[in-house]
Amino acid sequence: ARVEEELGDVLFAAAQLARFLDLDAETALRRANAKFVKRFTWVEQQLAADGLKPGPDHLARMETLWEQAKRVEIEEASDAG
Repeated sequence: ARVEEELGDVLFAAAQLARFLDLDAETALRRANAKFVKRFTWVEQQLAADGLKPGPDHLARMETLWEQAKRVEIEEASDAG
């Protein structure tokens, strides 16, 4: 319960920061979630190409792929701009 309370404080502070910056916290969270889903889907596709599935046995590989997904995302953004 104590950790949950502290997490709530962190989330409240983040929402206050968004307000201070004149940003919509919900929009920021939705975009972050969409980015996560896009990256994780990419990781799943790469694993599947190797005949693997996400899971605790492949955490190191998943971490490597996650970093690659971020680089791919940056490259796609620079190609589009």
